[in-house]
Amino acid sequence: MECVNNRRSGVFFLNAPGGTGKSFVLNLLLDTVRANSEIALAVASSGIAATVLHGGRTAHNMFKIPIMEHNEVKSYSIKLNSELARLIKMTSLIVWDEVVMTNKNTIIALDCTAKDITGNKHCFMGGILFVCAGDFRQILPVIRGGGMNEELKYNIKNAFFWEDLCKFKLVQNVRLKAEDKENRTFAENLLLVSMGETGRFRFPKKFGILVRTRDDVIEKLYEELEPNANSYLYFKKKSHNMS
Repeated sequence: MECVNNRRSGVFFLNAPGGTGKSFVLNLLLDTVRANSEIALAVASSGIAATVLHGGRTAHNMFKIPIMEHNEVKSYSIKLNSELARLIKMTSLIVWDEVVMTNKNTIIALDCTAKDITGNKHCFMGGILFVCAGDFRQILPVIRGGGMNEELKYNIKNAFFWEDLCKFKLVQNVRLKAEDKENRTFAENLLLVSMGETGRFRFPKKFGILVRTRDDVIEKLYEELEPNANSYLYFKKKSHNMS
């Protein structure tokens, strides 16, 4: 907020496992900036994560990200006289959630695009405050035909700007304090699995729902989908239930 209020550029990373309140913090930041009549863009690497952010959209939808090979870096096709370019030029804050899923070159390309649009070639993102968030226990960038080495190579930690990021952590996991013992045990096991501390893990017999087809998945996860297809609150509730 000091950067926003003083019109300073800045690059921040919020490292937060599921259940530590990352979405709450990001939404509070977005709402505060917008309450001051500033423009804040909220994007995420996946559609489900985007529905949790206030005014959230996928990064590809918001910035018209082109299809790129994993080793490419090219500016986005945003015309300088377009409405989107004018919006970006007036933006005070960009929030990008689940950034660890994103190929580092996608963010580098946005940096190049923002510099072109703002005319500020010396500051990251053209001087627009950039806050990204994620959890390295979750999915890393998916590289077609690649393996672990490629996933690590194109991870945000190997981007040129990683060392310049001001890093914060959320560590208090509210799921671990749940009154429901079953939910608390699940949260504990999830953290152990993500940190590789369980060895071979055996799922409980009642874990999850058995499905055999794609239609079964849709029916089980999104019951009453058709009458709620245009309901933002419906998908927001579903995303919270699945997270």
